[in-house]
Amino acid sequence: MEFIDQIFNQVFNQVTGSQRLLVVILLAVGAHLVAIMARKLLLQFSLMLGKSRVPKLQTIIHLLSGVFIFSVYFYAFGLVLLEFGVSLTAYLATASVIGLAVGFGSQNIVQDVISGLTVILSDLIEIGDMVEIAGQTGIVRSVGMRFTVLQNSMGAVVYIPNRTLTSLISYPRGYIRCLVDVELTGDADVDAAIESVISTVTENLIEQFPSVMRAPFQLEGRRTTSTGKTFYRIKFRIWPGRGTLIETSYRQELLARIRRLPADFTDGMVSVSYEVDQTGVIRT
Repeated sequence: MEFIDQIFNQVFNQVTGSQRLLVVILLAVGAHLVAIMARKLLLQFSLMLGKSRVPKLQTIIHLLSGVFIFSVYFYAFGLVLLEFGVSLTAYLATASVIGLAVGFGSQNIVQDVISGLTVILSDLIEIGDMVEIAGQTGIVRSVGMRFTVLQNSMGAVVYIPNRTLTSLISYPRGYIRCLVDVELTGDADVDAAIESVISTVTENLIEQFPSVMRAPFQLEGRRTTSTGKTFYRIKFRIWPGRGTLIETSYRQELLARIRRLPADFTDGMVSVSYEVDQTGVIRT
């Protein structure tokens, strides 16, 4: 650094007055142009890669771009100070002390950046994944240096500081399969009436609470267990953590309507269970 200091001192000593001012101006303008060119080149390279395919690589490129641009301006300012007799060595030493003080005062920001880099480089999550982070469930829209952005079931955008990424639950297929089984009586007429009730109540649920669903429901029809019991299955694909609506309101409405039929029907004849898909293909 002292060597560079001496070189620029020799250059500035060869010019005087307005020429020195012109050198300072050209230096600042040149640094600014270099910074703009570097940002454009890196952004262009990022766009060539395709945002949808490599969003994490884009984030790294933006980070490197920011570091480079900051370095250009930082060094250019040091050279400007050099014209006024401030040594580059002293300038860098002072900046280091100030940077250390700022670092202690902005520990949360530093934690966000470090955690963000960890998430980006470790491939923990991808854009479009369904995850639960810090009690928030949603689809990952972006992973930045300070925030991970989710979109929840209501369409709201949630910004989660990266330092709070202490626990993460990932749902491979982006939903939870909720299975509702309704035991049938064996009477053809009663069972047909039960199936009609199931269809009506299910359609009403979807109409009233569309945000709970991640995909259309399916009436899978009759099934028989190994013990000979016959039941009717309804399959939902829902947002994680939104099954309470099916366990309570939907189930209670089914029971209330079925009990109006001429049949001996108990609470245990309607059951709700969950299943998380582990494959990479949505099962229909």
